[in-house]
Amino acid sequence: MATVAERLDVEPLQLWTGSVLALLVALIGGSLLFPRTVYDGFVWHFFWGPVQADANSAFCAIREGGATRYLYESAACSAAPEPVAYPGYTLVSEVGYVVILLVALSGLVFLLRALDLGTDRELFFSLLPFVFFGGALRVVEDVTDAAADPLIDYPLNTLLISPVIYFTVFGVTLAAVVASVALARRNVVGDYTRPLLASGVVVLVATLLFLLWSAVAPDGPGTFYPQVIVVILAGSTISAAGTWWLIERFAPAVNAGTGRMGFVVIWGHAVDGVANIVGLDWMVALGAGPNLVPKHPVNRAIVEITGSTLPASVLAVTGDTWPFLVVKLVAATVVVWLFDAQIFDENPRYAILLMIAILAVGLGPGTRDMLRATFGV
Repeated sequence: MATVAERLDVEPLQLWTGSVLALLVALIGGSLLFPRTVYDGFVWHFFWGPVQADANSAFCAIREGGATRYLYESAACSAAPEPVAYPGYTLVSEVGYVVILLVALSGLVFLLRALDLGTDRELFFSLLPFVFFGGALRVVEDVTDAAADPLIDYPLNTLLISPVIYFTVFGVTLAAVVASVALARRNVVGDYTRPLLASGVVVLVATLLFLLWSAVAPDGPGTFYPQVIVVILAGSTISAAGTWWLIERFAPAVNAGTGRMGFVVIWGHAVDGVANIVGLDWMVALGAGPNLVPKHPVNRAIVEITGSTLPASVLAVTGDTWPFLVVKLVAATVVVWLFDAQIFDENPRYAILLMIAILAVGLGPGTRDMLRATFGV
């Protein structure tokens, strides 16, 4: 079957570039021609407004006459006319981020082709520290937001808030990839994946040291609950290993295409699931302060459905977040099953990048939730 590029008789890169430019023209042109509808009602309402509200520690942000105003009381937000933007995600913004992710992945495929990279699976594992780094960097904003005198204030702190943080982490990662490739091609190192992995470890460790400093400093905004991270890592490893054993024992074809990458993906989503269970239901039981509140619409929906379905006597024992872990494990297993050997044979670069992206959408938020709970922010 002919591809879209073949039917239009254009090169894939030209098609991708033209599509991205057309989308940008539509958004920018629409925002200039119809600012109230396109910018205020869509771009600001679902994407930039939540970032501004979060960066200014507001309960919500509202858009009036082309200007943004911040409200710090729930009642005032409820009474305000639309558009009203709340910190966090909405279903519209999450769908938008998925679209941006897919477009960006396609662009990365062209970049990797130009650099002649990405056909080996070692790229997946060398980028793993950067996934942790993205989640940890988001907690830096949580820490500075909780501080009496934030080290990073608005608007600089927007670089650490979704979706802008995706571009921040991408920029750091891209710089590391380019530098690592340059070292390899100048024969300074034998394999570009080694300095790439090392650079990811360096930025991750630096971020974790900052978070630890914020917790142990005399006037630091955070605390340190080591039992939380131990429980989360142990629980996620046990649940991922159990899922992996079931796959290997009863359905080995599920992981025939991905190999070790499949386990890492399942483990990354298990971290997200267990971090939510611990953060939302077991912080008090672990002596780690009050329970956190769900940040994502899917988390909230599962908590609400479970809380309204199970009797109070059961919820008192199990909590209302555990189905989220089940959903994450099942979803990750299904995705791993979809990535058969044929996909990697036909388009290894895109397959590996998709695997990295699938890992990131689980392990990135999971790392943030785990570290938020660990450092009490």
